[in-house]
Amino acid sequence: MEKVKDLNVPLVALRDVVIFPQTEIPLTFGRVKSNAAISAAFRGNKLVCFVCQRNFKTEIPNEEDFFSSGTLATIEHLIESNGNIHALIRGLTRVEIKKILQTEPYFVASVKEDKEIVEENDETKALAKHITEQIQKIFNLGKQIDVMILMKILSGVSYEELSNQTAALLDLKPGDKQKLLEISSINERLERVAERLSYEIKILELEKSIANKTQARFDKGMKEAILRERKRTIDKELGELGIEDEEDEKEIKELRDKIEMAKMPEAVHKKALEELSRLKKMSPNNPEVGYVRTYLDWLVALPWAVESSVEVSLDKAKKVLDEDHYGLEKIKERILEYLAVMKLKGQNEKGKQKVEMGSGPTILCFIGPPGVGKTSIGKSIARALGRKFIRASLGGVRDEAEIRGHRRTYVGALPGRIIQGMKNVGTNNPVFMLDEIDKIGTDFRGDPSSALLEVLDPEQNKDFSDHYLEVPFDLSKVFFIATGNLLDTVPPALRDRMEVIRFPGYTEEEKFNIAKSYLWPKQIEANGLNKTDYHLSREALLEIIRRYTREAGVRNLERSIASVCRKIARKIAENKGLAEKEITASQVRRFLGPPRFGLTVLEKKDEVGVSTGMAWTEAGGEVLFVEVALMPGRGQLILTGQLGDVMKESAQAALTFARSHYKELGLKENFSRNLDIHIHVPEGAVPKDGPSAGVAMSTALVSALTQKPTRRDVAMTGEITLRGKVLEIGGVKEKVLAARRAGVKSIILPKENKKDLQDLPLEVKKELEFIFVDDLSEAFKVAIRQ
Repeated sequence: MEKVKDLNVPLVALRDVVIFPQTEIPLTFGRVKSNAAISAAFRGNKLVCFVCQRNFKTEIPNEEDFFSSGTLATIEHLIESNGNIHALIRGLTRVEIKKILQTEPYFVASVKEDKEIVEENDETKALAKHITEQIQKIFNLGKQIDVMILMKILSGVSYEELSNQTAALLDLKPGDKQKLLEISSINERLERVAERLSYEIKILELEKSIANKTQARFDKGMKEAILRERKRTIDKELGELGIEDEEDEKEIKELRDKIEMAKMPEAVHKKALEELSRLKKMSPNNPEVGYVRTYLDWLVALPWAVESSVEVSLDKAKKVLDEDHYGLEKIKERILEYLAVMKLKGQNEKGKQKVEMGSGPTILCFIGPPGVGKTSIGKSIARALGRKFIRASLGGVRDEAEIRGHRRTYVGALPGRIIQGMKNVGTNNPVFMLDEIDKIGTDFRGDPSSALLEVLDPEQNKDFSDHYLEVPFDLSKVFFIATGNLLDTVPPALRDRMEVIRFPGYTEEEKFNIAKSYLWPKQIEANGLNKTDYHLSREALLEIIRRYTREAGVRNLERSIASVCRKIARKIAENKGLAEKEITASQVRRFLGPPRFGLTVLEKKDEVGVSTGMAWTEAGGEVLFVEVALMPGRGQLILTGQLGDVMKESAQAALTFARSHYKELGLKENFSRNLDIHIHVPEGAVPKDGPSAGVAMSTALVSALTQKPTRRDVAMTGEITLRGKVLEIGGVKEKVLAARRAGVKSIILPKENKKDLQDLPLEVKKELEFIFVDDLSEAFKVAIRQ
């Protein structure tokens, strides 16, 4: 065709189509301006400039919505139908849109030919040949290409037409096709279309591969379905003749043998045979086959009649408990009493004491702070009895199904933790520890603690029913032990079914002996050291206990000892072994860094308005201080330190006592009218509550009002009344041990707590002075300097 110079032609915007030169394409036009432009051009020279819109969603485009390059084309044929125009368009050449001359009733633009550049060389020739071959290949892979266009390309066309025809065939977005159209270099355009052709060929090859695999799987599935149908017909014929399939018969026979060997109770045995009969009649394709087989596997795996051969020997039990745990004499004594009852209730068989737990004592519940040996003593009990040990942690359990299991109607249903534990341990009389029983939660899925009522009731657990099994399982021979840190969070009904044994915190002497006899040898071995090469001096061990740990148990103590062992191991590995075999206190400080706690937490001197109280926590006992400040005001009582309601009431009771006994205390009648009293308990980030701080609050308040200092070496605890009576409190041992660690010399206790001193170690009672009081006035005489 002749070169197109500046030419004024109708312009039509296309939504998602790019027309390339030397290509033909049928299009349908429906927009008003597009129809008007096509009709006008067809009546004239049939030339139209087609340009792609930047945004195909724009319904009525304007000048800014057009790309700057388009294609000058001619209308070969035109048909009007139902308001639409159907036309066959043939692209002529690329043009540059210079200016929009008219917008109504249709667009008219001034366009100029944008000449394409081609460099004919061997590389271009090779590239053209490669593209032609790729087009043949992509057609063979199933890409839809007009046969006439394919034959035209294969018969040989110019480089320009090859690039344009190939670009029109590609599966590209309009924006990407527009970029190809705007490339003026034919060589570059050929390279781009060759790259895209290779990509589309890879995609088609992958699709074909997937289709072939899918077809193969489908053919295999059809073959399998036909064979299975034939097998069912054969099985049915064999069944009618009384002949069973050998493989299925073998599996059924194995399950039947396992059922007989399990020695199940009669009701369970009957249920197992019923399920086996169901399984036998089911088709292999029945989805319930797997569920029934799994259920039978659970039934035959449970230890219905398997029990450990145990012999209760009190001497052996005492020896094991002493080997594994230092101290805890009261706990050991109670456990030995428990075992003695078991022995007496047992049946004498062939001269041995065989244990029968069905009518034994109640379930034990160990309550105490972390790290005092609750879980480990359960293992020792199992070792002493010759039984297996199983532990289930109940902390955070919120679903009743965790205890009782899920019903078999649910997909993926399983028995609860109790039955799972019994299966795993393999005997029906293990020592079963239910750890963290105080941390069970409750939500919309039920209350797990209520499900435990049946488990821990000796009168009911003989016929424990798991939702999954749907048959009773005898738990009466199981030695259940529950553990927890707090008894308050255990529901009363559950607490009533257990005998609570409280584990107090360890004394300093007990910690020393535990570390020396158990923790140090354990960590020496764990860190690859020789037991005979190094040992901790008494001073070093006490340094760790006093200045690097402050706890009721020994977990942090063990961590600190482990840290010392690691430091030694590193020095040995670096050939820098220690010169001395004995680890001293100064070396401990080098290994562990600056001490975390002072030798004492007491005040440096006696002060006015400050008293030393004692508190009980989950981790044992703690010493706390009560501070009272007086200031001019209107008689307000200010309480800070994150105090609970009960503790606030103790402070109010202390003030009321002082106001009602002002004469005995030597105060003015209306002393509080012009005073604001501020009572603060330090460590404000820690919540505090309980009535036992009443004596300490009263002492600090009276000290501040009388301006007489309190004795810093006296600690006190006790609930008070408005009349000044001192009432009994709990946690005496933990509080006394905390006061001793803090350096206290004298302790004021309610007179009714005198009986609790028998729980204290002898060395503690010798070291401390105990003053028992009935009335606050007696406490003031000891705690406040006169």
